[in-house]
Amino acid sequence: MKKSLIVICILLFLLAACSNAGTAETAAPPEETTAAAQTTTAVIVIENETEPPETEPLTEAAEEEDIPPEESMVRSFLTGSWIPAELAEKRPVAVMYPTDKKAQPQYGLSKVSVFYEILEEGSMSRQMGILEDYTGLSRIGNIRSIRDYFIYEALEWDPVIVHFGGPEVFVKDLLTREDVDNLNGVSGVMGDDYGAFFRVPKNVNTTHNAYTDSEHLEKAIEKAGFSVTHRTAYWSGEKADHWKFAKAKAPVDLSSYAEVRDAREVSTAGMYPIDQPLFTYDEKDGKYYRSIYGEPQIDALTGDQLAFDNILIESCVYGERGAGYLYFHVLDAGHFGWYITRGKMIPVRWQKTADYECTRFYDPAGKEITLNEGKTMICIGREGNDSFTADGEQYDL
Repeated sequence: MKKSLIVICILLFLLAACSNAGTAETAAPPEETTAAAQTTTAVIVIENETEPPETEPLTEAAEEEDIPPEESMVRSFLTGSWIPAELAEKRPVAVMYPTDKKAQPQYGLSKVSVFYEILEEGSMSRQMGILEDYTGLSRIGNIRSIRDYFIYEALEWDPVIVHFGGPEVFVKDLLTREDVDNLNGVSGVMGDDYGAFFRVPKNVNTTHNAYTDSEHLEKAIEKAGFSVTHRTAYWSGEKADHWKFAKAKAPVDLSSYAEVRDAREVSTAGMYPIDQPLFTYDEKDGKYYRSIYGEPQIDALTGDQLAFDNILIESCVYGERGAGYLYFHVLDAGHFGWYITRGKMIPVRWQKTADYECTRFYDPAGKEITLNEGKTMICIGREGNDSFTADGEQYDL
């Protein structure tokens, strides 16, 4: 019996040694990867051959994070942070924000959990913020019109969509679907405003002075008869199983990937040439601070600069519809992108193949990525046309 135990221990020791050797060999970046990083324009092709780095075992402190800090708290689907259970059950709002210089600064941005930026007509971009908790906000906006590709992005969160009109020929069919709930500031065939909006200053109608607030939103949603909580037909089971998040005390570190690149300063000016966004990484808090037009993009309510824990860049098939309008195939699969966090980035593939399906991102080995806890910025660009830079290196979409 003792001899058998000794033999088993020796075999386990040899197996562990072989496993460790294999892991170290996988983690070492190949010579051609290092050379590619020195080129002016970096092009990465995912071949799905690289093994993902081994997941580090959770520390005792990280395991403690699975215990809610207060009773009846759960992890947010949008940020991975602890929130009250009743807030997780409540539908968020998806608010359309302009990027026009005259519209800055904007209100309520500090409450945005997931922020999108996509081009519209005239090389101008537009933003959509998903606000999980909009209670207590004295002003939200200014609010602008929507495009159909923003609607498709919004639906995966089962929100109430808040917008000020849109090109009827492209958005009417979507906004008038029975399953789509929206508050439309111009009312009419694309939906009613239900009293959700106001102007600042009052009784003056200009391009950038339409707003709402938490009180107006809550009353309008009640008046419209929209469900306040997530609808089980669109938000249940696997449909509510959105992104994977790391624990705050055991954050994602991309350094182990062979395809990793440095990304401490990220410019998406090659995607959005007018507002020229810039993200600057602060290692003290692990966040990327966003600037537009060469100035910090701030929330006018708090004075705080927008900051994100994760940045996701999607290369998307696009085209022109005429009259300057664009389309983006945001319902698609197999297209290229990048995941940026903690001063590093890796190439990914993304897919979203149904209205209410979560957009998922996969690493070079085909494994779904894990995001760091916190807020996420999603930048969608034109495949074969746009580019961005990270630490001075250009990356084409």
